[in-house]
Amino acid sequence: MSLQTNLHATAIVIGTRGVLFLGSSGSGKSSLALKCLEAARLAGQFSALIADDQVFIENGNGKVIARRPVATAGMLEVRHSGIARIDSIEAAILHLAVLVVNHDIADRLPPDGETYTLPFGLQLPLLRMVSDVSAPLSAIAGLGHDLIH
Repeated sequence: MSLQTNLHATAIVIGTRGVLFLGSSGSGKSSLALKCLEAARLAGQFSALIADDQVFIENGNGKVIARRPVATAGMLEVRHSGIARIDSIEAAILHLAVLVVNHDIADRLPPDGETYTLPFGLQLPLLRMVSDVSAPLSAIAGLGHDLIH
């Protein structure tokens, strides 16, 4: 096994595409991930949580792999409400990073072609998104990263 890095993030998989949600504490990472999971299920697509709050990231032969901590398997924090238990998988390859931003202070139009560089040098395409977007999968697809095939 390669060296792992622990990120304060949330990771999910939709179909065969892994998504990493990044942002400051309380930014809405878990909430946005949960909206994406639900939208995928409603579209008849497989979706599952990998990890919430802590995600172990590693370089798997040039692919970014996300793994869940055993202690929090299947648990996702619903802020101010509690811990939800949802379908989860142990690990998946990540394909996209979503930076959850505050719409009051975020740039209206972020730079094109942004990437997120992981501590071990690999990069993921990066999208910026507010947590209260009403149709997150449609927004992600409209920005060139269709997660529903």
